[in-house]
Amino acid sequence: MPFSADEMRLLDTAAVQRLRGVKQLGLSHLVYPSAVHTRFEHALGACHLAGKIIESLDKKGVYRFTEDDRRLIRAVTLLHDVTHVPFGHTFEDERRIAPRHDADLARLDALLAGDLGDELVRQGLLEPVRAQLASEISMAVKPAAETQFIRDIFAGTICADLLDYLRRDARFCGLTIDYDDRIFSLFTRLGGRLALDLQRHGLFRHDALSEVVQALRMRYLLTERVYFHHAKIAAGAMLSKALELALAAGRFRYDELIWLRDDAFLHVLRERTAPLPSAQRLLAALEARQLYKPVFLATRDGLDDAGLLALKRRFYDNREGARERLESELCAAAGAPEGSVIVYCPAPDMSLKEAGVTVQVSENRSEPLSSLRHAEIETLLARHRQLWRLVVLAAPSFGRRDGKIRRALTRLCEERLGLPDARATPGIGQRPLAFAPAPREHQSEK
Repeated sequence: MPFSADEMRLLDTAAVQRLRGVKQLGLSHLVYPSAVHTRFEHALGACHLAGKIIESLDKKGVYRFTEDDRRLIRAVTLLHDVTHVPFGHTFEDERRIAPRHDADLARLDALLAGDLGDELVRQGLLEPVRAQLASEISMAVKPAAETQFIRDIFAGTICADLLDYLRRDARFCGLTIDYDDRIFSLFTRLGGRLALDLQRHGLFRHDALSEVVQALRMRYLLTERVYFHHAKIAAGAMLSKALELALAAGRFRYDELIWLRDDAFLHVLRERTAPLPSAQRLLAALEARQLYKPVFLATRDGLDDAGLLALKRRFYDNREGARERLESELCAAAGAPEGSVIVYCPAPDMSLKEAGVTVQVSENRSEPLSSLRHAEIETLLARHRQLWRLVVLAAPSFGRRDGKIRRALTRLCEERLGLPDARATPGIGQRPLAFAPAPREHQSEK
């Protein structure tokens, strides 16, 4: 992967070098021991793939990039994850301890105030790079067409970011799934946005659709087997709870994370929480991989939209501290110290956003991929939504009365949540994923 002298100077800033110590998949290495690749490696790969998208679009003549366009796209792709903190997806997306990395303008500006900002000024890129990285934060201001098109290349639906982490995450987790590089030849520009061309001379191309579906299949399988693996969920919940205890006790500030790497953060957290026995127990158990076990599980089965929204408000939005209240009640019922029971509730809107990519299906017609009524895509969308689950986790052992206490906790969860424990229902949330061929209407177009 070749990089220019200016790009190398960006890579050598302290803000970007920090990403060498931030794992791409957080605590997933507790499940897949080789999943220790970092956001630094991902930044290199995403930049390289952005270059391939530019090359493909330029070769097809659908957009003529100036040299300034190329420099900006590659620079912003190199820096697109610079605001990530250790275990950021766990803290920000799942436990919602702080704003997301791409929704915190103060974090971005703090990083740009150092040597990274100085280098961007030297290259004349500070303002356009900041505008791109801040575009999702300032959604009140609609970006210009060219700004949005550039952003689509590094942070759209199917983009350089996605295509790098799909392949990288699969390889480092030992999963034998991949997409073909032919997908890069499909990129085009429609209505000022990056899109995929699934036709040739007005005829629909099934082989092109198959390449895109393969990327969606990879995204689903990684979500199922890696991003939402039950052991990773337990580990993330434990680390999040330890951090929450430190924050509540005033022993740590979340904004300190932007200067730390994974190992440094864990060391600082252990040192700062020395006076907090509950946090120390969580960190010691995590270090020994003594992960919490589920005592209650709720899935989408049997939940209507209103019920799902109510759970979201209580335990994902954590309105009025509902999550901590239930955790405290369950700990008291078990006669266990604080932090012995943790409620895990991810966002219920688990949509496969990549299926929203715009595709050209004939010379005069384009639409979102998800509207093609393709059987396999619809299956993937449905199965992806079914990956949502609310889990109540408890410490591995409560002593000799362990079984009795766990059964009591399960009953109390069912009572407080008004839902049955899905673990007691065989097959719930475990239906096999069936892949189907293209729908007949597209077969007839051929």
